[in-house]
Amino acid sequence: MEVYALVGRSGTGKSHRAITVAYENGIDTVIDDGLLIKDGCKVAGKSAKREATTFAAVKRAIFHDSEHAREVKNCLAEMQPAKVLVLGTSLHMVEHITSALELPKPVQIIQIEDIATEREMNMARELRVSHGMHVIPVPTIELKADFPGYLVDPLKYFLKKKNEPRQQMGEKSIIRPKFSLMGKLLISEYAITQIVSYLVVRISGITKVNRVIVNMQEEGVTVRLEVTASYNQFLPDVAKEVKANVKQQVEALTGLIVYGVHILFKSLEY
Repeated sequence: MEVYALVGRSGTGKSHRAITVAYENGIDTVIDDGLLIKDGCKVAGKSAKREATTFAAVKRAIFHDSEHAREVKNCLAEMQPAKVLVLGTSLHMVEHITSALELPKPVQIIQIEDIATEREMNMARELRVSHGMHVIPVPTIELKADFPGYLVDPLKYFLKKKNEPRQQMGEKSIIRPKFSLMGKLLISEYAITQIVSYLVVRISGITKVNRVIVNMQEEGVTVRLEVTASYNQFLPDVAKEVKANVKQQVEALTGLIVYGVHILFKSLEY
């Protein structure tokens, strides 16, 4: 197994460029911020972006926790990748990661300054400092379960080598973690209630939303609805549409997982 290292200070755009570096060097496996990523998909680990403090995030990123390290080591042993790209803010950090995961020393060290201009790095720092934006080289759909309660946005990228007939398109994700200096995002029960009421009353067959009960859980919500429906509607179909609509829209708008949507038809109207 050959290990490559991509090194650069925090906020200089390492994660943003990781997939390009891996692609150009024929690497299909990346270790970044506590995650093991293969072919752009998370296969093991836990993201440091989920930690509440910078200190905890650093410990997660260097695999300080033995269980975390063991999970990734076992996955690497099973996968047996030919090449692995390890991201770190310094060579010292890369050495911590390779030691924790029992990986060989890097055969090549790529500095962020070698692949990004000063202007590009300054722009990345501005997005990090002013907007708290962090990039994870994994598609957004794969992160939804790992980041409930976070707002995660997709970032498209394109890859193409000189002699290849066509370019490849993929997706990274932008997230604002809790340890950023931009403050904490809190979503109240009242906000969820207003969103649900707005969505449901616009569904064909529903004439009135009588009551919305929101049960906030650690990383998601359960919604109970009491509604009035039109007399000439087939209620199972109405209920199915309401459930699908509430789940999809609430998760998209808030980042929270909707564990369940329960509907009680209180009355019918002609």
